[in-house]
Amino acid sequence: MVQQITVFKNVTISAMPKTIPLKDIKFVLLDMDGTLLDLYFDDYFWGHLVPEKYAEKHNMTFGAAKDFLFKTYKSHEKTLNWCDIDFWSKELHLDIPVLKEQIKHLIEVHPHVIDFLKMLRKHKKKIFLVTNAHYKTVSLKLKKTQIGKYFDSVLCSFDVGYPKEHIEFWHKAEKKLKFDKEKTLFIDDTEDVLLTAKEYGIKCLLFKARTSSKLEPKKSKNFLVIDNFRELM
Repeated sequence: MVQQITVFKNVTISAMPKTIPLKDIKFVLLDMDGTLLDLYFDDYFWGHLVPEKYAEKHNMTFGAAKDFLFKTYKSHEKTLNWCDIDFWSKELHLDIPVLKEQIKHLIEVHPHVIDFLKMLRKHKKKIFLVTNAHYKTVSLKLKKTQIGKYFDSVLCSFDVGYPKEHIEFWHKAEKKLKFDKEKTLFIDDTEDVLLTAKEYGIKCLLFKARTSSKLEPKKSKNFLVIDNFRELM
């Protein structure tokens, strides 16, 4: 029997429901990076490898390259460019897909994810991967982790023309995936995304606090919080 999920960590809003009624959930929408997969790969890639290669190419110090790149990254936050590896290849004059291939051994699934996905399958939930990641990145990561077989469908922000932080993403996502937002659970590690999903009317929302195996869990004052997927089983 599917049990109700009880989550209490870091929740400060008294009016927030204390359980996710999984037995009433028919659709589960899941973010990829930081939620299902260890964000260490992305943090290392954009925070170390790309600055290192950019510094070599432009005869700069690593520190100067990192400072410049982080300002450049920031200027494209919450846009499709943020996750568009073809855009970054042109912008930085680096072959971003090739560099990602070089460290694909760092791509890892978070603990208990596979068991959680198997549980959802067992209880006949519709499972959708919804991600801002570029389709080339999605392909690389699904091939490495072999978790693609658990999803009924995969939807990238590039398929709809908007990142998940924009309400337009959710209008188009509902049409494409045909989920019922009153019977949907969405789990993400980014509060801005969850706030937009809440505005759109997704009924059940969870914040994934532990995004990286190398970092402490984040906190949320706005959403029910889980550290790992074992809490949902």
